[in-house]
Formats: sequence, C-alpha cells, structure tokens
Amino acid sequence: MAKYFEGKRNEMSRRSFLKITGLLGALTMSGKAFAQMPTLIAANPLIGTFDMHVHAAPDVASRTVHDIELAQKAKEMGMRGIVTKNHEFITNDRAYLVRQVVSGVEVFGGITLNGSVGGLNPVAVDNMIKFTGGCGKIVWLPTHDAAHHKAFFTKKPDAGGIRVIDGSGNVVPELKKILELVSKADIIFATGHVSPREVLASVKAAKEVGARRVLVTHALQSPGELSLDDIKRCVEMGAFIEHVYLATLMGPKAHLEWMRGWRYVSIEMYAQTIKAIGAQHCVLSSDLGQYLNPTPTDGLKEFILALVKQGITNEEINWMARKNPARLLGLEPL
Repeated sequence: MAKYFEGKRNEMSRRSFLKITGLLGALTMSGKAFAQMPTLIAANPLIGTFDMHVHAAPDVASRTVHDIELAQKAKEMGMRGIVTKNHEFITNDRAYLVRQVVSGVEVFGGITLNGSVGGLNPVAVDNMIKFTGGCGKIVWLPTHDAAHHKAFFTKKPDAGGIRVIDGSGNVVPELKKILELVSKADIIFATGHVSPREVLASVKAAKEVGARRVLVTHALQSPGELSLDDIKRCVEMGAFIEHVYLATLMGPKAHLEWMRGWRYVSIEMYAQTIKAIGAQHCVLSSDLGQYLNPTPTDGLKEFILALVKQGITNEEINWMARKNPARLLGLEPL
C-alpha cells in the first residue's frame, strides 16, 4: 500500500511539473520571471528553448510525429518555439494552421529550394513570404537536390543538381534575387546542403545585399563539412552557425542504414567548435523527426545535457538555444 501511494505521489508530481512547464511555454515570460526559473530549468533544460530545424509529417518520408503532435509536445515541455522544415514544400502554411490548434508555442516554417518548388525560384520565395500569418521565417538553399549533395552521396562529380554559384564563384542571378527578397522581408537565409565554397559565397552575397539573419545549416555535418577556418569566416561575415543533434547519431555505426554514409560528429567536436567561435555565434537544433530516430524534443534535451557534460555552461546554452534563435526569428530574447 505504501508503494501504491508513493507511486501516486510521483505521478502527481510529474503531472504538476508538466502542467507548470506547459504554462511557462504558453506565457511570454519577462526577463525577470525567466531569471527566477533556475530550478525548473535544471529539471527540464528545454524550458524557453527553440528548435530551429525539425522534420514532421505530413511528408513524403516517414516521420515520428506530425506537426500538431510536435507543437503539443514542445508546449508540454515548456519550449518557446519550433521551426519545421520540409525538403519538398513550404511549411509556413502548416505552421499557421498549427497555431490555430495549439496555443502557447511559437510555430514557424519556411521553404527549401529543391526541385519540387522550382529550385532557386524567387517567385516561390516571394509567395512564401506573402502567405497568411507571417509564419514564413526561413529560406533554405537546396538540400537533397543540391549539386554538392548529389556528388557527395553518389561519389560522382557530374551527378547533376542545383548549383548556387557560377564558374567564377559568384552567386547566380536567381539566388541574388532571392537574397534581396530575404533581406527586404528581414527573415532568415540558411545554407542547406551546398558545398563549403558555395556556403562562403552565399553568406558573402547575403551580407552584401543587407540580409541580417544568416544561418549556416549544420556546418559540421555532411555533406557540407565546413572546416573551422571556413566556419570562422562565416562568423566574421555575421552568420550564425547551426549545430544539430542528428549528426551525433550518424556515421558508420549508425542504427539506421541510410545514416551510415553521413559524417559522425561527436559531442566533443561540437563542444570544441563552440568554444573556438563562441556560443554567441551558435544555434542548437535537433534536425530530428525521422522514423525510428528519437523525437525532436528528446533529442534536443539530450543534446543540451551532453554539451553541459562537455563543459558548455548554462549561459552558453542560453545563447544557443534561447537568445540566438529568438533574435533570428525577430523575437525579443528573454
């Protein structure tokens, strides 16, 4: 009987905690209020965080959660917001609808410039920006349709795909138009799965047209795999560097076959890079949602805890998981 009542007390405590963290996610907390939450944050490091890179259903690939489930879980865990990504079509329209169903969590989307939207298509970007709700906050360069992505995974340099620079190393005219649209709308430009050379050229071009919010997509992960010198050059040009938990699950020993051709990035590698460039220039994301992988919320939580074990401070986590994502999304940091 004593064990029964102890179990009931534990369950009630768990429910109370989830209710509190859900409430925190539903409120816009002042800096003072947030500063008074160290105990809750210690128990749940996801409070007040963003996940800037999440995949959810509906999709052409199997996903662990759909958009509404993702938002509900984020709210339950006290997160402040999520950004959903799809390789084929826009997600800002879905983000707007999810907001009508799940209140108390910021949900955003964007567009990935693969072949299904016409590649480097300024018209598609312009219309994404104009969609109801203003939830379109990010434009990603091509991912699986990028020439570099195709060459990397087929081991064929002439595998085709979308290139974002010309033979002289300058961004192509279509990309320049897109960067101008991004700059005017003051939203995020992200680099996708293009080559390091294309990343550097694109970041430089974005800066030249006045884009203020630039994010280098999973800089250490395949197929880009930027060097530390390249990452530092991007930072010098004002870009933020994204680090994703998914890369720690990839590599030759990955539990899923399709992940074994990708680079394995250890937590130690991430910690070293963060220390080398400064957390104020970094963003943490999960890049999760793939079937049979951890859920995005579980992955982001594990990422944060693992980095702390490597000596990354709570203040550095605050920069990467709360302050910098908020600034990129045009929100007030807490």
